[in-house]
Amino acid sequence: MASSREPWLMLRFLLLLVLAVYKTTAFGVVVKAGQIEQQQQLQQEGPPQRHKNAYATMMYMGTPRDYEFYVAIRVMLRSLAKLQVDADLVVIASHDVPHRWVHTMEQEDGARVMRVENVNNPYKNQPNFDRRFLLTLNKLYVWKLVEYERVVMLDADNLFLRKPDELFQCGQFCAVFINPCIFHTGLFVLQPSMEVFNDMLHQLEIGKHNPDGADQGFISSYFPDLLDMPMFHPPLNGTTVNGSYRLPLGYQMEATYYYLRLRWNVPCGPNSVITFPGALWLKPWYWWSWPVLPLGIQWHEQRRQNMGYGAETTMALIQCIVFVGIIAVTRLARPNISKLCYRRTEKNISVIQAGLKMLAIWSILAAYILPIIIIPCTIHPLLGWGLYLLGSFALCTIAINAFMLPTLPVLTPCLGIFGVLLVMAFPLYSNGIIRALSIFGYAFCAAPFLWVSVVKIMASLQASLERENFFPRLGESSPPSGFNKLY
Repeated sequence: MASSREPWLMLRFLLLLVLAVYKTTAFGVVVKAGQIEQQQQLQQEGPPQRHKNAYATMMYMGTPRDYEFYVAIRVMLRSLAKLQVDADLVVIASHDVPHRWVHTMEQEDGARVMRVENVNNPYKNQPNFDRRFLLTLNKLYVWKLVEYERVVMLDADNLFLRKPDELFQCGQFCAVFINPCIFHTGLFVLQPSMEVFNDMLHQLEIGKHNPDGADQGFISSYFPDLLDMPMFHPPLNGTTVNGSYRLPLGYQMEATYYYLRLRWNVPCGPNSVITFPGALWLKPWYWWSWPVLPLGIQWHEQRRQNMGYGAETTMALIQCIVFVGIIAVTRLARPNISKLCYRRTEKNISVIQAGLKMLAIWSILAAYILPIIIIPCTIHPLLGWGLYLLGSFALCTIAINAFMLPTLPVLTPCLGIFGVLLVMAFPLYSNGIIRALSIFGYAFCAAPFLWVSVVKIMASLQASLERENFFPRLGESSPPSGFNKLY
């Protein structure tokens, strides 16, 4: 009697662990921060101005990725502080940013936080508008920082290789053309001016042309002649120049330039700043971005050195315990799962067989998809992929034991993922083309094994169904006369 209750006690324990994971997620932190706001409504003042120039970034709420960008901003602030830049660090934060986050950026990261109202975006109803850019016009507030002589405005996805303080010698507006015709607003230099800021707001009111409805299109339209401006070269005597200039490409080295040669070789200006303007879900702070994109580990190395992984490590430990517990429970409960199955004598069973096939297939797919969803997305890639493989294995054991499937075919995708990670992470490729061909070759060789595993799973499932092994008892207190127990 005690042995039959043991799996259910372990299952209850696992449910408590899952609840603990939920309570310690970033979402829980945000909710708690919101409660603190409502109860205390504390207004924190950031550090006083210490320098004549500043590096600035912005933060707003309202997207599913608010926490990830909060982490990215903190890593960027810490990396600039470690480089000992001769400038203040400023965060332009909307009023709905949690006070707990603001306090952390001020007290732990040394940033000055400027609280602002969200700028109304008049382009939100145009046909090609992307809703994730709804509040990016908050970037215009950087022109209000008139206490500074020059400000370098930054997006959160910048990775610094060296201290770029010479940018403060640039003129009234300077930016990098990573596109042949359009400059990038992920990094630009400006001279703050209330006159310019008020004129920008006026241009928004009258509906100035904006091709994308975001900060990129508006600022590009506001400075249409930058392409004809000269290239900026910092004066050796440290003086500040006037006017508008194009910045060398070395100040905004797009990550895709790296992937062709697997090294930086940008001859235009010092190789100072890497930017990641590509696919949103491949930003460097996501654990799955490496080794898919080799530069992801470089961003995480900066985070490890400057901030660490305190919150994510706790969640990872809890999830690891949950996954190991699932493996133990399914192993111990295997006889009990089988004893819930009875043989049915009815001839018309095709609908039940089809349903069980779909259930088995979806359970295997869920085993490989669910870990991606529940693992903290800003965790270190090595820990993230380790948790993913452990979680997939744990959830696969449920399908294997519940449907009596062969172990190796079900785990073949897991082994294949581990193999492709090794191929992508191999450090000795001479260039990106060889790396891409190696990945393609691995996928070509692995595809037959994956196909054979699918065939074996379906054959095993069909054989079990033909033996009528999978017909669960639907709420009866005891098996009817037409059923025979397998065990």
